[in-house]
Amino acid sequence: MESIGALEEIILMILLKYEECHGVQIAQHHETIFSKSISLPAIHVVLKRMEKKGWVDSRFGEPTAKRGGRRKRLYKATPAGYHAIERLQEAKSKLWASIVQQNFRYGAN
Repeated sequence: MESIGALEEIILMILLKYEECHGVQIAQHHETIFSKSISLPAIHVVLKRMEKKGWVDSRFGEPTAKRGGRRKRLYKATPAGYHAIERLQEAKSKLWASIVQQNFRYGAN
């Protein structure tokens, strides 16, 4: 299984939930979910890295007057991205189950 960084995981899950987003939308979704902001350059670095891994595809949207005629780059998760997250979640679930079963004392206050 190829390694997935924490920010890659979060951004990929956002793309899976919303199907297609541009960088600002990803930042807004991240802030809504985690009550914490993230910089656009950090998001774009992660998106480019995931695109090289084949987990994300991108395309240019239509130019808009609001953006001075510039086009937004829209990102979406690929089936490979979905399967990478699926494998990670399965591994995390197995690990979590072993922690809960063996070390239940951490849940007590």
